[in-house]
Amino acid sequence: MKKIIKNGQGEYIEKKSKFIAHIFNVESEQQAAAIIAEAKKKYWDARHNCYAYILGDKGEIQRFSDDGEPSGTAGKPILEVLSGNECSNCLCIVTRYFGGVLLGTGGLIRAYTSASKEALDDCLTGELVEGVHAYLDADYNYVGKIQHLCTQYDITIVNTEYSDNVIFELMMEKQVRQRFEKALTEMSSGRIGLRDIKEVKMYRDGRGILSL
Repeated sequence: MKKIIKNGQGEYIEKKSKFIAHIFNVESEQQAAAIIAEAKKKYWDARHNCYAYILGDKGEIQRFSDDGEPSGTAGKPILEVLSGNECSNCLCIVTRYFGGVLLGTGGLIRAYTSASKEALDDCLTGELVEGVHAYLDADYNYVGKIQHLCTQYDITIVNTEYSDNVIFELMMEKQVRQRFEKALTEMSSGRIGLRDIKEVKMYRDGRGILSL
């Protein structure tokens, strides 16, 4: 499943009706409810504030609301955009300002789908992976070699601290840890190894960068 790393927004206009979509990262139903309430307060003069959200590592919790639109024309299309893109722990709210022309079932589904897609395209998303967060210390003459190994094994260098020696903060997928440690040992003749190792769930975004 993918996580929303950077929230996004989008807009779609159909026969003078304006559909404003916002997508958020959420971690609980309580957080989703609070954001929905805030949106209804902000867009108090809108005709509808429809939404859908998905929660859980496998998308176990799914909720949606048509907020007064005909059944199945708003909340469900929004949900299908999220689920179709394998997103979880995310909330999409689409606010509609009525333009005076009825859109019909097909027009509403198209509009809510299009607005949701626009917002999702504006997001930065990441795929959930089993990861390792760790540090390593090295002499300055190893810096270039370590950077090369990180590139080779698709490891994210979160931070580099330069003092008497160089401290790297790293994030990597769990499956590459042993190979990376072996390469470090061979490269440094056993002088360099990982420390403060923690196995955590993390996300790899579309640029290949890992984050918690």
